Amino acid sequence: MRLCSIASGSSGNCIYVGSDATHLLVDVGISGKRVEAGLKELDLSMRDIDGIFITHEHSDHIAGLGVLARKYEIPIYATRGTIEAIKGISSVGEIPEDLFCPIRAEEKIIVKDLICNPMKISHDAAEPVAYRIQHGKKRVGIVTDLGNYNEYTVESLQGMDALLLEANHDVNMLQVGPYPYYLKQRILGDRGHLSNERAGQLLCSLLHDKIQAVMLGHLSKENNLPELAYEAVRVEVTMARMHSDFPMHVAPRSEVSPIIHIA
Repeated sequence: MRLCSIASGSSGNCIYVGSDATHLLVDVGISGKRVEAGLKELDLSMRDIDGIFITHEHSDHIAGLGVLARKYEIPIYATRGTIEAIKGISSVGEIPEDLFCPIRAEEKIIVKDLICNPMKISHDAAEPVAYRIQHGKKRVGIVTDLGNYNEYTVESLQGMDALLLEANHDVNMLQVGPYPYYLKQRILGDRGHLSNERAGQLLCSLLHDKIQAVMLGHLSKENNLPELAYEAVRVEVTMARMHSDFPMHVAPRSEVSPIIHIA
């Protein structure tokens, strides 16, 4: 099983998850050309993709959806709320109705030899979800765009072999930065985004001896730095006296990340 970020950040997100037989994308918030170029680096093409799983309808998660779906006729998996919201966004264009595959949180979807299990998240979108994807006994969690987390979140993400976890902003950078007050409040709110520290605290609740890798993602271009995110999360893990010898990466904003191989 493999996990790789093709793009990750407030300006566009696209994550690849796959096995030898099955290839999925989680979100396509960048141009179709960039998605195809990223897949080429993985020795894949869009014709290899078996499904696109959408977390929610914000443009940094669906910018390339219309073009790719129409060109390659790939099934689109999303909640009904997200599907209806996508249909109302003119920039996406018309998507054939039969490409949409409605899903529900906590109802499993099987795509060939991968099992995808959506989970509820707290974000200011119509019906957003995160995804847990399983191949055999191996499981990865892709969790971004959550303003807060609770016992359900922690319970839902237990036992993951790898995680892609949002570390969106440094609180101080956000507070002194150029964003208008209302936007700062939105980002800091319970339906906004996880700060570096909160990401570290959530990670502490999820760590176990057999975790193979953690990738921090969805960093804000204006309100975070890769080294800040990395250090802040590491500090939380150290303060909690958790084992800290697991590999942790920060997903690049506009480049393909190293591939995480889940053995």
